[in-house]
Amino acid sequence: MENKSYKTRVKKAVKEVRAAVANNSEPEARESLKKAVSIIQKTASKGVIHKNQASRRVSRLEHQVNQLAAPEA
Repeated sequence: MENKSYKTRVKKAVKEVRAAVANNSEPEARESLKKAVSIIQKTASKGVIHKNQASRRVSRLEHQVNQLAAPEA
């Protein structure tokens, strides 16, 4: 039951970042990314999710946010 609350927090944080990316709001996306990374790392440190899964999630979110800043080619 405890792990479920951690997993829910991770899902909500990821969803928040993706919503900001969908709205093309870079400052909002960066702020929510910062919060999401903290939540994901804390969840991994408690052993709720594997450290590699946490790393993968953070990496994918960062990639999405960085795509907002990249100039359109």
